[in-house]
Amino acid sequence: MQVYAGWNGQWVQTKGDKVDWEKFMDDTVENITVLSKEVPQTAKGFNAMGLAAKTPGALDEKTKEIMALGIAIATRCDSCIGFHIKSLIRLGITRAELCEALAMATFMGGGPSYAYSAKALQAFDVFSAD
Repeated sequence: MQVYAGWNGQWVQTKGDKVDWEKFMDDTVENITVLSKEVPQTAKGFNAMGLAAKTPGALDEKTKEIMALGIAIATRCDSCIGFHIKSLIRLGITRAELCEALAMATFMGGGPSYAYSAKALQAFDVFSAD
């Protein structure tokens, strides 16, 4: 089943009433791979920018990923939430740290960010169980 997921027009696979995060992210990676072959210079530039932005400096990578997750929540980007949650799990975020970050995202973004923060927590539960 597909369910319309928000103002940004993303269609998200569901399992009952929950997002099938594994399938959704697999489909997203597949779609990005196809696009990247069509626009290789853009993909190369975007990847280089991401590597530069994530390089530890005054802020460590985990802090930068928490910031990126907050922006993903504020912009209501389901796939961005999935990518940044996966990165944060790789970087060792705890559920308590994530929930504090989600509280701040909710505070700054209001009701819509509250709903997308709940999605982020669900994604964390799915991907951290792997």
